[in-house]
Amino acid sequence: MLPFVAAAVCPSAVLGVDVDAAVLRVDYEELLPISRLDLKPEDLGFSGAMLATQDNQTTGQFLGHEFTVETIATSPEESAAALDGLLGQGIRIIVLLAGDELTLELAERAGEDALVLNALAQGNNLRDEDCRGNLLHVAPSRAMRTDALAQYLMWKKWDKWVLIQGSHPEDFALADSYRNSARKFGAEIVDQRGFEDTGGARVSDTGHVMVQRQMPLFTQDMPDHDVVVAADEADVFAVHLPYHTWGPDLIVGSAGLTPASWMPAHESWGATQFQTRFEELSGRYAREEDYQAWLALRVVGEAVTRTGQADPATILEYALGDEFELAAFKGQPVTFRDWNGQLRQPILLTDGRINVSVSPQEGYLHQVSPLDTLGLDEPESACTVFD
Repeated sequence: MLPFVAAAVCPSAVLGVDVDAAVLRVDYEELLPISRLDLKPEDLGFSGAMLATQDNQTTGQFLGHEFTVETIATSPEESAAALDGLLGQGIRIIVLLAGDELTLELAERAGEDALVLNALAQGNNLRDEDCRGNLLHVAPSRAMRTDALAQYLMWKKWDKWVLIQGSHPEDFALADSYRNSARKFGAEIVDQRGFEDTGGARVSDTGHVMVQRQMPLFTQDMPDHDVVVAADEADVFAVHLPYHTWGPDLIVGSAGLTPASWMPAHESWGATQFQTRFEELSGRYAREEDYQAWLALRVVGEAVTRTGQADPATILEYALGDEFELAAFKGQPVTFRDWNGQLRQPILLTDGRINVSVSPQEGYLHQVSPLDTLGLDEPESACTVFD
């Protein structure tokens, strides 16, 4: 547990409110990442929350508001008890970093008196038939990410795809999202292949030898195509695709050119100052989880600043209203879709070192917002809890 308490409020303030929030991060048992550069820091998400609390307090102190945040890392088995403990303390604003299933379970457990902000789960169903009235989504959905990449590929006229998907449930979900994006924007999937995770060495010398021998054979005899789209959310094989395929293939998706909510080299639209402040606070680069936790608590801070109220119902109502908008270092203010609680936001397309592009792409128009060309649009969503 890493508690963080923001600076004291202005003594002369009399109209302020106390804003108590928490970040609940669920840590799953998983293999080490293929690259040690992807090792997760202990403060993942938490440092983003601390930076947001500092930012909220900078404005809040002039209005007499006091922002605090408690951060808890827990296991899936103990996550319900951890949530109950926070609710028992009277904390009703919860930023949640958890997988799809637990996000839904914990949101239901929190109840209607709480506001849960999803800062990690990507499941399209959470924005569709499984939406909940106390759940706002700051993390982009899989559909938003796959649509963002699909728009760029179509803008480049790379419309013939080979889709390679992993064997884990999250890989199937991601592959389905890429298929939907292909249909949505007119791409043709000319071949589909499945990569079976058989376990074994992923990083050792023997593992490299096996990859170098097997990956070319696995990708042999692919029909004429423009790109290979990897759906490997489980991080098993996609990183090995570049330079190992049978031919000189362009890799996108889970390796190569990837869609992201944030990346450490992003500097446009004032992002440099965010990066600098985060690095001074944490001593490392900001990752997507950090940005999404920051963004979730900034949503809370903006709502409290504008309404002068800190209860979950008021924050939710304001966030879904027409007056809400928030600067997010992505070139345009972000807002919520009032039909399913998803935060509209641009998606970065990155090769891991630079931003290659940002979606939505030029020419993709929408009657409400070009950002609504990414992910579920209102006519497509079965969510009715916000009606």
